[in-house]
Order: sequence, then structure tokens, then C-alpha cells
Amino acid sequence: MDTTMIISSIVAVIGTLIIAFAVSVWLPGIERKFVQARIQQRVGPPISSPGFMAPIKFFFKQSLTPNSPMPRLYNALPLVSLIIVIFILMAIMPQLYFLGAFASIIAVVGLLKVEEIMYMFMGSLSKSVMSVNMPFPDLVKGAKHVDTPRSFIEELSTLRAFRLIAFGSFPLYIALFVPVVMAKSLYLGDIIAFQQVNGPVLFTVAGVIGTVVYFIGSMILLNEYPFAIMKTKADVMEGPMLEYMSKYRAYTYITRGLLIFVLASLFVTMFVGIPPNLFSIGILVTIAAAIIFPIAMAILSAFAPVFTFRQFYPVVAATSILGVLALVAAFITL
Repeated sequence: MDTTMIISSIVAVIGTLIIAFAVSVWLPGIERKFVQARIQQRVGPPISSPGFMAPIKFFFKQSLTPNSPMPRLYNALPLVSLIIVIFILMAIMPQLYFLGAFASIIAVVGLLKVEEIMYMFMGSLSKSVMSVNMPFPDLVKGAKHVDTPRSFIEELSTLRAFRLIAFGSFPLYIALFVPVVMAKSLYLGDIIAFQQVNGPVLFTVAGVIGTVVYFIGSMILLNEYPFAIMKTKADVMEGPMLEYMSKYRAYTYITRGLLIFVLASLFVTMFVGIPPNLFSIGILVTIAAAIIFPIAMAILSAFAPVFTFRQFYPVVAATSILGVLALVAAFITL
């Protein structure tokens, strides 16, 4: 690559990241204000509040040292999670396809899995009760013995995060392999080239089924209702992110909005054959998909109850079976 191409690639990568951040800060507001609030006939927050104003507000909040065996690592995890999501977006940018394995579906799935594991680390490293220690021994009749380790709220969500990783991830990852089977390649560049010749995977039987499976899998990965297993308001509230404050809480808001954008970009790349590229008109397709995704999720969430594991497991199993059918349909079309 000559100097001009290198500079052009750097500008494209940075510009695409800027667009991703600029769009992603509005996606949580679109989800909660424009759709959920209207369907549920309530005022709801301003569209700029959940993804834009909330992070700014938390950056100016006071930060306290959390009660954690590794407080610095605990506070660093939201930033690590944000960096991982950025890497996923970079992996699907065409300017970086020359990196080989980094621009493959294996790398994308691996990074998504690491992002999921972050929730387990978040919950396991928090050892406080609503940000404070108990000032006295728990001697209430019927309580655990004082020498028995206390069970913390975040630890409950850690167990749920493990179950979510072990079972809930299957639909999304199965759906991602539908285009892989049809293109006969693990590399994103080959998958895109296949669709440029044969048309988008989305317009095939396997693609339609895979799209449904991918959408449900994305909602599970985002812990969105009705799949909000880790943050059920009845008992564990905000789940593993409960104790984060100030700028560390802001990182969690930014990460969620960006993850919505990245999942939409990944779908457009894998099922339509249009990667996020600043120098292509296809970036408008990516932005449109990023807006449609939270709207569709909000519509389903507004009418859906909160699933317990009794409903969660059968839905995940049925969706995974549907994903396998999509793979079979993809094999048949070869």
C-alpha cells in the first residue's frame, strides 16, 4: 500500500468510528422515547437523555473507591468493554480486511464472547451493598452466620450472566454462520464479494430465517426485554453494572449505544454485503439499519413480559433450532 492509500484508509476508519459514535448516542433515546414511551402511553425521557445527556452528566459525578478485591480492574472493565466493541466495528470495516484473521467471523465471534464475559467479571468483583459496606454484623434472626461470606446482589447477576453466555448466545452465533456457509469462507471480504455477485443473503430463504434468529440473538446479547435476565428489576436491578458510578457509569451508557450500532452494522455486512465504509453510499444503509434495530427491539419489548428462566430456555432452544434450519437451507442452496 502506498502512502495515499494508507492515509485514505486511516481517514476512513476514523471517520466511520466518528459516525458510529455520533449515531449511537441517539439510539437508546429512539428506543425509549419514540417507541416504548409512545406505545406504553407515557411521556418517557427526552430523546437525547439516555445515550447523550446521561453520559455527560455522569462524567461530572463524584467517583468513589468501590469495595472490591481489585478496585482498579473493576472500574476499568466498562472501558475495556467499550474498546472491545470498537474492535468489533473495526474488524468489519473493509479498510482492515488485509489483516486476515482479524477480519474473519471467528475474530468477530471471539470479541463478542469476550464482551459477554465482561459482565461476569463486573459482577464477581463487586463486594458492596448499594455502594457501601454493612456497618455492623448481620445478627438478624434467621440470617446467615456472621462468618459465612455474604451473598451480594451483583453475584446473583454474575450467575445469570454465566447462564446467558452458556445458552443465550447460540442464536446469534448460529445466525452469523448462515452467510459463512453460503459464501464457503470465514473471511468477511469473501462473504461480501459473494453477495456482490449472487445478491444479498437476506433475500434467500436461509437469509430470512437467519435474520429472525439474528434479531432475537441480538436482543439477548443486549439484555433487552423480554430477555433481560441479568437485570431483572424485581431482584437484581441493574445487574452486574449496579455499582458503577461517575465516568465508569458513563462508559456503560456509551457502550450500549455503540453495541446497538455495531450489531446493526454486522448484520448489514453479513446479510446484505455492505460493510460500514465512510467513502461509500452504503454507510447510509448501515445508519438506517442502526435506527431500525432499536425501533424493532422497542416494539417487541413494549409488548413483552419479563422472561424468567422457565420461559427463557425454551425460547432460546426454539430459536437455536430455527437457526440450524437456516444453516440447512443454506447448505441446500449451495
